Amino acid sequence: MAWKHKNRWFRRWLVVIVFWLVPVMIVAVREAQDEMAYNRADLQRALTSWTFTDAERAAGAPLHCEGTPERARTLGCSAAVLAANAPAHQAALDEYATRRAALASYLWHAFVGYWVVPAATLLAIGMVLGAVRRALRRPPAVKAVPER
Repeated sequence: MAWKHKNRWFRRWLVVIVFWLVPVMIVAVREAQDEMAYNRADLQRALTSWTFTDAERAAGAPLHCEGTPERARTLGCSAAVLAANAPAHQAALDEYATRRAALASYLWHAFVGYWVVPAATLLAIGMVLGAVRRALRRPPAVKAVPER
């Protein structure tokens, strides 16, 4: 087998890179979980906050308009209050989508920066060292053939 003893550095490189992937992925997953928990809590806070006019307050709208817009609709919140708060709720949903996209982009750049770049760098260093070793290797000794 051609790979039995040659290019042991390549197999070692593969082992190092696979083992390096584990902590990178642990950090990435934890970061994503923490950030998305914060984003979900912020979205929930934005969706459950309502603004009322003085007339709506006097009419008792805060009693019927609580929670998410769907819950408020089931509690009997008036269409006028729902329509007045709809742009703010839509802005919160848009902000949440933007944050998710930014997090995905951040995680991709972190993956490339903390795993792909080191892997490529170690591979390049290994290839250069292998080429130097091959260039400095002595040529095989020529056996003298005795003449008769």
